[in-house]
Amino acid sequence: MKNHVKIEIDLPSAGEAEILMAELSENDFYAFEQNDNSLSAYINEGDFVEERLKFILPQNKTYAYSVIPGKNWNAEWESELQPVIINDFVGIRASFHETIKGVMHEIIITPKMSFGTGHHDTTFLMVEQMGKTRFSNKSVLDFGTGTGILAILAEKLGADAITAIDCDEWSIQNAWENIAANQCKSIEIQKRDNIEGLSSVNIILANINLRILTDNAKNLSGLLQPGSLLIMSGFLVNDEEIITSVFLENHFLKKDRNQKNEWVVLILEKC
Repeated sequence: MKNHVKIEIDLPSAGEAEILMAELSENDFYAFEQNDNSLSAYINEGDFVEERLKFILPQNKTYAYSVIPGKNWNAEWESELQPVIINDFVGIRASFHETIKGVMHEIIITPKMSFGTGHHDTTFLMVEQMGKTRFSNKSVLDFGTGTGILAILAEKLGADAITAIDCDEWSIQNAWENIAANQCKSIEIQKRDNIEGLSSVNIILANINLRILTDNAKNLSGLLQPGSLLIMSGFLVNDEEIITSVFLENHFLKKDRNQKNEWVVLILEKC
C-alpha cells in the first residue's frame, strides 16, 4: 500500500480553512479534518511537492509534516464516521450503521476519505438542491462522480439514464461498490479525463472545483439543450462572481443559488 502524507496547519478562522481546503483539493490533497484551530490535509506521498504547498499557504504560515505508513488507515476513519442526514430528504450511511428512519431516501456507501460521503458542505448543497429538482424520466450526467452519491440519488429520484464519470480509478471502483450496494440499474460509469463526445442530457450535476468547471464551461453548455439544467458546486463564495460570468458567456442563465458556510451551489439553465 502507498504511504500518505499528513500536513497539519494552524488556522485562526473557519473561513481560512475553507479557502485552503479548496486550493489544496485542486493540488492532489484528497481528505481533510478540521478542528477548532487547525486543519489536517492528506495526500499520497508520491504526489506531495513541498514547493507547491508553500506557494499555496499564506506567507509565513508554518505546518507540521508526517508520513503515515501504507496500511489500511482508512479503517480507523471509517470507525468514527457518522451518518449524514440532510433535512428529512436524504440519509447517507455506511452498511455498518443502523437504518436511518424519517427520511425520504436512504443511500448506503462504502465510506472512503473523500468529499463524497456527504460530510462536505458542497455534497450537502448538491443533495439539498436535487430535492428541489424534477428528475423523473430525465437523462443525467454526474461530472466527477467520486463515490457516486449524486448519481445514486438521481436514480432514486426517477432519472432513467445516468452517466457518471470520473478521472480517478479509485473513485470509479468505489462508485461501482456503492451503486451495487444501492441496487441501482440505470447508472453507467465511465473513467474519463474529459466530457468530449458524450451524448446530450437533461441535467448535469457537477461537484468539482472552480478550475475544472470554468475550463469545461463550453463543453458543458454543448451537452445541454435550451431549458436544461446545470447544478454545480465545489467553489467558494469569493469565486461566485467569476464562475457566474464564465457561464453567462456560455449561454447559461442563473436561476438560483444557495450557500453553506463559505461554499456555494449554483443552479443554471441553458438558454
